[in-house]
Amino acid sequence: MASFNEDSLKKKLDDLNVSTQSIQTVSLWLIHHKKHANTVVNVWSKELLSASESRKLTFMYLANDVIQNSKKKGPEYNKEFGNKLSKVFEHLGGLRLDDKSARGIGRLLSVWEERSVFNAEQIALFKKSFNKGTGNSEAVQEVKKKKKSHHDRVKQKDKESKKREYTGKYEIHANKKLKKELDAYQPSTPEPRVRKESETDLSLFGSSPQGSSPPADPPEPEQLIEALQELESAATSDALVREKIANLPDEVSDVSLLSKLQDTNEGRVLCEKVEEALAMLEAYNKRLSEEMEARKAVARMLHDYIAHQKDLLAQAEETLEEHRLKQGKVKKVREELRAHLQNLPDISKLPSIKRGGLAPLPSAGDLFT
Repeated sequence: MASFNEDSLKKKLDDLNVSTQSIQTVSLWLIHHKKHANTVVNVWSKELLSASESRKLTFMYLANDVIQNSKKKGPEYNKEFGNKLSKVFEHLGGLRLDDKSARGIGRLLSVWEERSVFNAEQIALFKKSFNKGTGNSEAVQEVKKKKKSHHDRVKQKDKESKKREYTGKYEIHANKKLKKELDAYQPSTPEPRVRKESETDLSLFGSSPQGSSPPADPPEPEQLIEALQELESAATSDALVREKIANLPDEVSDVSLLSKLQDTNEGRVLCEKVEEALAMLEAYNKRLSEEMEARKAVARMLHDYIAHQKDLLAQAEETLEEHRLKQGKVKKVREELRAHLQNLPDISKLPSIKRGGLAPLPSAGDLFT
């Protein structure tokens, strides 16, 4: 990985965007340089404070990814971010953030509290700092009221439109007696789905094209394989049911064919067919919903597993670099040792002392005469 300096760090933060790839790439680079955690967090906080409101949440996503993925390697980032986040949350609380950003930061605090990323006192301090700003909370409440009012209007209009549609068609194509019997089998009016307060935009943690939650403990390979194998028998691969649905008679789904009904008996027979078709479709739709949830769970598992493998790869690269440096030092010592040995005299070629090969040492008197 590239060497660390403040200029390269600022460049990476300038290029940071909300995509999963961008956040995870910068996160792995920061975790690799965890010994510079103090400098990283100081620069991060300065850049966040000066960033536009639309990018502040992205900086928080990055901090979350670094904090949660570095906790197994050491406490450096947890400690440094813990010292800065109170000021950051106070800054964010004083802004009139949009609904998505406010909910995202609230969800972030909830995740940290649930996973004990920070202790209870720190979480309480962060929440208090974030709630100091009144502008943000007012904006959130205003947006919520507008969304609720809009949803109520859409819901009411949808119900009235469906009611007029079914009623009008039945009055045109069915007699009054048959209409009363068929009304009992009218499909219920679908209501637009409303996002609950407990739900959040999964892009908060940048995990997939739609986003995902923060990387958790990775699944075991056997568990991941088993989950993938279960998807092979999912609803979308049930060709038999899909063929039955495709072969349903036209009269159960085409209201215009009601004009061909001759009497009440034919209407009852059609009602039974509609009921059977409706039951089959409801059961199949339920299976499809379960499959969708299962695929989301598998996507989450894959995200966590890939994130863990990337983490292991970064550790392996770091270890490899350390061992390469050690190997270079060992080679240098070996070369110096060889050179030193070559300069040493060959003891086997020196005269033997026992055989009198060396002249006797001079006495003190010989030295001064």
